[in-house]
Amino acid sequence: MESWLKESGAVGLNDLELANFPVTGRGIRSLQNYKEGERLLTIPSGNLWTVEHAHADPLLGPALRSTQPPPLTVEDTLATYLLFVRSRKSSSGYNGLRRSHVTALPTSCSSSIFFTENELEVCAGTSLYTIMKQLQRQIEEDYAGLVARIFGRYQDLFPPEKFTVEDYKWALSTVWSRGMDFVLPDGNSIRLLAPFADMLNHSSVVKQCHVYDASSGDISILAGKDYKVGDQVFINYGPLPNNRLLRLYGFVLPSNPNDSYDLVLSTHPTAPFWEQKQKLWISAGLDSTCTISLTLTDPLPKNVLRYLRIQRLDESDLSVIQVDATDRIINESNEVEVLQFLVDSFCGVLENFGTQLEVLEEQLAASVYPPGGNAWAAAHVSLGEQRVLRLARKRAEDLLAAVESGRRRRRGDLSPLARCANCDKGSGPFMLCGRCKAAVYCTRTCQVAHYKEHKVVCRVISTASKNGSEMK
Repeated sequence: MESWLKESGAVGLNDLELANFPVTGRGIRSLQNYKEGERLLTIPSGNLWTVEHAHADPLLGPALRSTQPPPLTVEDTLATYLLFVRSRKSSSGYNGLRRSHVTALPTSCSSSIFFTENELEVCAGTSLYTIMKQLQRQIEEDYAGLVARIFGRYQDLFPPEKFTVEDYKWALSTVWSRGMDFVLPDGNSIRLLAPFADMLNHSSVVKQCHVYDASSGDISILAGKDYKVGDQVFINYGPLPNNRLLRLYGFVLPSNPNDSYDLVLSTHPTAPFWEQKQKLWISAGLDSTCTISLTLTDPLPKNVLRYLRIQRLDESDLSVIQVDATDRIINESNEVEVLQFLVDSFCGVLENFGTQLEVLEEQLAASVYPPGGNAWAAAHVSLGEQRVLRLARKRAEDLLAAVESGRRRRRGDLSPLARCANCDKGSGPFMLCGRCKAAVYCTRTCQVAHYKEHKVVCRVISTASKNGSEMK
């Protein structure tokens, strides 16, 4: 592959080489020192796998163009292109760069679409588990569509024994794990595969360093950090959670700081006052169906609360509400309903996980799942999502407790129920948080110790108190 690339104008290959590394497996090693930002590699446009090149192929192109609208998706076109080149005999004229690249690709993939039922069950309850069940059905349907539209019509080009559903899954996984996406100056996007450059492994400690030149169509790799001779060269796929890393790339990062849980919020159009609420959602940058990512750093995003506050507005609220008002507590009854719903929902979601967090941690520590294996990777996906959901539940519980505490304070019945927000001491005397006047502490020391956890809740309650005329 490297010799073909050099002959076709690729730059930088003399200072890089394919090598095997202890943890990541096959990757690219530097043969010289590089400073961050230096150009390491350039692959000319003509060597890339793109939809345009697939359509330009003298044999494949006419078959692709003959399909009835809509055209094949980018993923299906590239997957078909890979399988087509792989299926051709070397004597048929397909023994150049693309054939050598396909030959260098792994024959098996570790994406979660290849997991057995038992391996997938380890992450039961996760968003990945749900997506995989849907994706497996979708892949079968998409493959059947390809057979009907193109594979079955041109069996001389697409011999059935080389274009099975398992072959299709391999090609899809290759496109997902090795494809690079770029936004063009005109706003359109392009997905491509770059021979040799696709052997670069991911590291979150390097800067994103792949560049597409829209004028020439070439792709370049820059040094995402300083490298010395013998170092493995990395690329950065972006801040991705484990559920996406495993589905698209076939690996996970233990204790991934980018772990997340995609919360889907939806309201049926037949719900009361749906049209009025839809206008509010749109004005707030939302929609009647929203997917909002909960993360370790922001486990309960503002938009989750905004959506649910609008969803639970009654007729009297709708007649006077302004969209910017949904950025804060509208009234106590609405807020309590929203937060209680979140607490109950998070509890329900967590209960549906096949194996609870503490048990998974014990199993991983005891090597119940072989390190690096499919079940081990699935366990880390489950761990990450459960950690995010527990943080989200805790945040909702804290906000709910603060709202209810404020309600009791205004009713004059705080003291019999008061407990220190930091140490849970149940006997006074107590001091109130001077800002929100909802949290109570037994000492100044406890107040200071609790501030980092309390400040978000404090801000919400303080905002509500300043808008006391809106409280019910």
